[in-house]
Amino acid sequence: MNKGELVEYLYENGAAESKAASERILTAVLEAIKAGLKADSQVQLIGFGSFQVKKRKARKGRNPRTGEEIKIKASKTVGFRPGKGLKEAI
Repeated sequence: MNKGELVEYLYENGAAESKAASERILTAVLEAIKAGLKADSQVQLIGFGSFQVKKRKARKGRNPRTGEEIKIKASKTVGFRPGKGLKEAI
């Protein structure tokens, strides 16, 4: 399911009066999750799951074209752990 299909689903199930309103709702929820991750490094939705910021250490890698060894900088990524309700639904 992509963003457009999710907007359509919200509209068809009565979450909003129009597709435009459904898209605004979805965008607001996604922005709230981003803001929560930025501020607290974790967003927990009981019954669905939790998103958390994870840190990756700097490491060595290889350039696939040349085989040359390169340094990969430390970075951050987002992890998701499904909740009990989501696991049971699947």
